[in-house]
Amino acid sequence: MTAFLAKRLAGGLVTLLVASVVVFAVLEILPGDPAQLMLGMNATDATLNALREQMGLNDPLLVRYFSWVGGLLIGDFGRSFTYSSPVIELIGERAVVSLPLAIMALLLSTAIAIPVGLFAAARRGKAADTITMGTAQIGVAIPNFWFALILIYVFAVWLRLVPAGGFPGWGNGIWPGIKSLIMPAVALALPQAAILARITRSALLEVLGEDYIRTARAKGMPRRAVLWRHALRNAMIPVLTILGLQFAFLLAGTIIIENVFYLPGLGRLVFQAITQRDLIVVEGVVMLLVASVVLVNIVVDVFYAVVDPRLRANA
Repeated sequence: MTAFLAKRLAGGLVTLLVASVVVFAVLEILPGDPAQLMLGMNATDATLNALREQMGLNDPLLVRYFSWVGGLLIGDFGRSFTYSSPVIELIGERAVVSLPLAIMALLLSTAIAIPVGLFAAARRGKAADTITMGTAQIGVAIPNFWFALILIYVFAVWLRLVPAGGFPGWGNGIWPGIKSLIMPAVALALPQAAILARITRSALLEVLGEDYIRTARAKGMPRRAVLWRHALRNAMIPVLTILGLQFAFLLAGTIIIENVFYLPGLGRLVFQAITQRDLIVVEGVVMLLVASVVLVNIVVDVFYAVVDPRLRANA
């Protein structure tokens, strides 16, 4: 198991290194002068040069890259020139919104998708299977921001059960904070649940054709026990893969939903930093999200080994 983890960690570090080069290079080749965009067209040359010097824009490219990576390694993400605050503080303030939102959406997606996938697989070829998977296909096709707008109209405007947007802060209580995240979580979870349900059904159908499943049925094991105790566990590898990808997407891909619901999360922070050309914020947040994706993938790989010990032996 130690060698297995070491290989995964080494692969994750290589991924982070490549991602840092790509993120830095992409932002460097973007057109426009960050200092000019931040100070406006009427800024004097002296002011522009002073800001460029302060931001390190006059240093050679490699010097800027290694300085930035060195700061990341010690937890120094730099200082935002738009917000006049350390980037790590901005990330901490926004992560307390985005992380609970992603976790809520993932839990809701999983709670919906796995029972639906089991239900459809157990009724393969029947009307219930066709209707269930047809509904899931609609969920895959419809974008989450459309769900978000419908939810706002129904539950916030019409029924007035939840706020239409904004975040009161956890200091005002746990329930008000959770209440403000319910609709965004549902809007994020429903399309992901549709995808996961289809993957779960497909994986289960493949497992249900195996000899050991037929043997369990021939011995008189109840159908529910066959599905939950044998089929589902052996179908979890592709399901875990999608769960890992979904959590990464939910954490890193909430820009639209956070803007629809006016949530002060990481997605909205990245959007605002891009529009204001605050490159140091964009670089820091993007690298943090990349690291989160790498970490989630490593955790998923460990779960692979827990679910199927043969993977540890072959690693």
